[in-house]
Amino acid sequence: MSELPTPAYVYELDEVRRAHAELASELPAPSRLYYSLKANPHPAIVAALRAEGCHAEVCSPGELAAALSAGVDPAQMLYTGPGKRDADVQAAVKAGVTWVSVDSPEGLDQVDRVARDLGVVARCLLRVNDTTPVPGMGLTMTGVASQFGADADWIRAAPERFAARPNARLAGLHLYMGTNLTDEAALVAQLRQSIATARDLAFLCGDELEVIDLGGGFAAPYARAGRPPRYPGLAAAVTAALDDAFAGWRGGHPHIAFESGRRLVATAGSLLTRVLDVKRSRDQHVLVLESGINHLGGMSGLRRLPPIVPALHAPGAGGETDGPAIVAGPLCTPLDAWARGATVPRLRAGDLVRVPNVGAYGLTASLLAFLGHPAPAEVVLDGGRIVHASTLTLHRTHLDLGQEHR
Repeated sequence: MSELPTPAYVYELDEVRRAHAELASELPAPSRLYYSLKANPHPAIVAALRAEGCHAEVCSPGELAAALSAGVDPAQMLYTGPGKRDADVQAAVKAGVTWVSVDSPEGLDQVDRVARDLGVVARCLLRVNDTTPVPGMGLTMTGVASQFGADADWIRAAPERFAARPNARLAGLHLYMGTNLTDEAALVAQLRQSIATARDLAFLCGDELEVIDLGGGFAAPYARAGRPPRYPGLAAAVTAALDDAFAGWRGGHPHIAFESGRRLVATAGSLLTRVLDVKRSRDQHVLVLESGINHLGGMSGLRRLPPIVPALHAPGAGGETDGPAIVAGPLCTPLDAWARGATVPRLRAGDLVRVPNVGAYGLTASLLAFLGHPAPAEVVLDGGRIVHASTLTLHRTHLDLGQEHR
């Protein structure tokens, strides 16, 4: 990879397929798997997962466009998000998306209004914020006050507010309790609770119940070496819970769905970047790289990111180490540091370093626009061969707001 331009994200489609096969083998059968484009919307990755049978979970106009450009059938998309503009819902429904996740009675009203204006009927999943969080979640999204979903107690207290509308069929339930669970027991507990809640609230859909989306929470390492955890007992445990709750699920009554982003693509991506400067400041070594929070790890919502310490790809470095070290990027802000007090190999200006397992929440989760540095290249490999290479470009587009604004 030393011949590639730097910085560069490198995505390996063979690893995407491997990760999909591993996760699919650990889920109950039959079930549907949605790929969450928020992890990485690169069209080549989306297309590879589509070819493996993944549906697509999208939550913005940009993700909708990425899924469409990758050849995903709109009928196999789920449009989600705690807040949607009428224009966004309209664009999705016009494109052929028939499944929309809603988070409130207002969400149902919105889909009904948009679908009525277009002369169609949309199918909705009601997202539920369950009552009690399950311990062990990486990032809690339910069981606490949240923008995601309608509180289960609210639904039970006022079920009439969540009834189907003429152009918005309530055809399923959507539960997603947390993310990045490394412990199988915690993941099983989360899914069992979601199944129990779905059974309790299934009356809302009546005979229209088509889909129970149980979310995900499947973990993967971020920006450090390693393989994702495996869940060998997950399928059996969840199958038993589903058999108790929904007798017809094996025949697709209802269909059972799961979602995953990081587990499918994290291990497929690496960031290659070079060392720009090496120096000492007081008692620490300082490494300044081509890439910083503008290319990786800048999304403030991730919050609990571990320190990012890149692996060495420089010939002849041996086992010597310089440390403790600050690993910084090129931005003019003291916030641009991946790690402080890190132990790193001895590096020189010009050396190439690699950050592994950044296929998820990498470039599009960064602060790419901040300070205007060029975007990294994105290079896609299939069978070790380059099949796609591109660079994202940000540009300003003029808006014609009328004469009075000129």
